[in-house]
Amino acid sequence: MVRMKRFLAAIQFLTILPLPAALDPDGRALGHSLPFFPLVGLAIGAVAALADWALWHILPLGVTSVLSVILLIAASGALHLDGLADTADGLFSARPRERVLEIMRDSRTGPMGVAAIVAVITLKIALLSSLAAPGRWWVLVLTPVAGRCALLIHLALLPYVRPEGGLADLFHQNRSQGHALWALLFLLALGSLAGGFPGFLAAAVAALAALLLAAYLQRRLGGLTGDTLGAACELTELAPALAAAALLGGVGP
Repeated sequence: MVRMKRFLAAIQFLTILPLPAALDPDGRALGHSLPFFPLVGLAIGAVAALADWALWHILPLGVTSVLSVILLIAASGALHLDGLADTADGLFSARPRERVLEIMRDSRTGPMGVAAIVAVITLKIALLSSLAAPGRWWVLVLTPVAGRCALLIHLALLPYVRPEGGLADLFHQNRSQGHALWALLFLLALGSLAGGFPGFLAAAVAALAALLLAAYLQRRLGGLTGDTLGAACELTELAPALAAAALLGGVGP
């Protein structure tokens, strides 16, 4: 029962799926829901891959790719895109660390934030459009998993830099380095099972991207914030499709 509450808490936080009031988990369950993040990513990816497969039979490849990316965005209510925009506004301001954190807290989106959102969405669509069956389906499954595993990796490895606290602090208080190991193993195992050796390589590239981004944030900000978690999710999601496009290349029939 406790595990189910934590799983439901992860679903509630990471997706727009409504839960009945009787199943609404509390803050304690949410704080301990981290191990279920990759599983929620897998559920999102499976739904996206199934929808993409159905649409691919009735619509042109480019249109199908756009709709699949929209589905991935809608599944989380664009939660992580908001963090990407705030992170881009702060980091690309070329200001000192303290000023960067102030800019990231501002709810208004600046030009760099808008540019980051447009660039990431455009690249996702272009990458997916470059992939044909069967590669595109395991890439769609792996994409949201990679993003949610990146959340665990960053929470496990980086300190939280806002002394005033925030929602991310609730997760950070309950994280352990074992969460990073679990995320890496889950990501690599799923990549291998879903895509064979190309899938394993795509998962490895995603894991490396998450680790490199964590190292950059440690050097630039001294740790993470809720916004950088969203940015890590969105940027790491690009990695499987980038790797698959390089390995598989070209659009087939």
